[in-house]
Amino acid sequence: MNRSGQIILVLISILFTAYQTLMGRDQFFTVDFFIFTLIAFLVGRQYDLARYYAKKAKLKDESYKKLVDFFPESIIIHEDNKVCYVNHAAVKMIGAKDKEDLIGCSILDFIVPKYKGRAVERMKLIKKVNSPLSNIEYELKKIDGTTFFFEGSSMNISYGKNDALLTIGKDVTAKKEHTERLLLKSEKLALLGQMAAGIAHEIRNPLTSIKGFIQLFKTNHLQEEYYNIVLSELDRINAIVGEFLVLAKPSASIFVEKDIEELIKDVLTIMSTQSILSNVQISSKIEPSLPKICCEEAQLKQVFLNLFKNAIEAMPNGGNIQLKVKEHEEGSILIQVIDEGVGIPPERIPTLGEPFYTTKEKGTGLGLMTCYKIIESHKGVLSIHSEVNKGTTIEMILPTITQPLLKREFI
Repeated sequence: MNRSGQIILVLISILFTAYQTLMGRDQFFTVDFFIFTLIAFLVGRQYDLARYYAKKAKLKDESYKKLVDFFPESIIIHEDNKVCYVNHAAVKMIGAKDKEDLIGCSILDFIVPKYKGRAVERMKLIKKVNSPLSNIEYELKKIDGTTFFFEGSSMNISYGKNDALLTIGKDVTAKKEHTERLLLKSEKLALLGQMAAGIAHEIRNPLTSIKGFIQLFKTNHLQEEYYNIVLSELDRINAIVGEFLVLAKPSASIFVEKDIEELIKDVLTIMSTQSILSNVQISSKIEPSLPKICCEEAQLKQVFLNLFKNAIEAMPNGGNIQLKVKEHEEGSILIQVIDEGVGIPPERIPTLGEPFYTTKEKGTGLGLMTCYKIIESHKGVLSIHSEVNKGTTIEMILPTITQPLLKREFI
């Protein structure tokens, strides 16, 4: 311990007494001299101790900061929402050049708006408890405006002479994306298993019929209607496999600019014969001068054919189908197919589009699933609204060439 303060004060006491002696006022060794020298000794000692502990505390504080600086996880110390200190990991995570770019800023400036309420409530709770809270996830903004996900915990600490909060955590964006990819992969595997089981079930029925008729052929019971039944069952197997291949086999689609009115007119021409035979009237109301869309023509026609076919089959006694096409928002068009059919119960609507889930007696569910996949590949949205015994409305929102990337939000 450095005793400079103690020595200086004692020397001052001695020099002052010597001065008074030289001036002839007092003797050198007096009671006052010993008292003042003792006081100087004690005060000097306390001063040296204070300096010693202050220096020790400063070294401790610097050691603590060095430890914090080289800690691999991001550490942010903040008081009343103002950043007081950050380590190198936090500077790198936020994308700043150095600590000075962050110190003094509001910590709320780096939190995405929808997470600010969570952060404020969290900080209120931290001040009421004495132990660190469990990890929680926030979405933060970097200096350049890009966002990332941060998972961290906070606790009360003393920083300098004030109470502050220490938040420690790390960027979990890559981990979150990896988890989402694993979930998506598991969903696809589950879907594949479901589709495989459904195909096996759907194909087994016609194969059983074919096997039975072949056994009849062996007994020379050759009737013409048997051949027709066998052929129809083979056609059913072929249709099931064909629908599955559309879903499973990747195809190189060629997207071109197309007039939606022209495309729909082609589909209506194809459907006219079936609609007449089924006693169904199809009326269309297409808004004039609609912007063109960028699409794979054959695939989009397949969607319309499937939807019209479903609508006709939902009206066994005939009825009306309305087709409405209009501009939805800037850069997108809305297409509605409205029928007067039997409708779909509300509890079944969420499962529509799943393989082999269908409301039709001989359906496979693959047709509607194909529609969903095609509309998704066109960066569009397909939604279904229905009421039992009143009818079904199918809505499609497709981007126009003025907005090629419509945000996908499935309803």
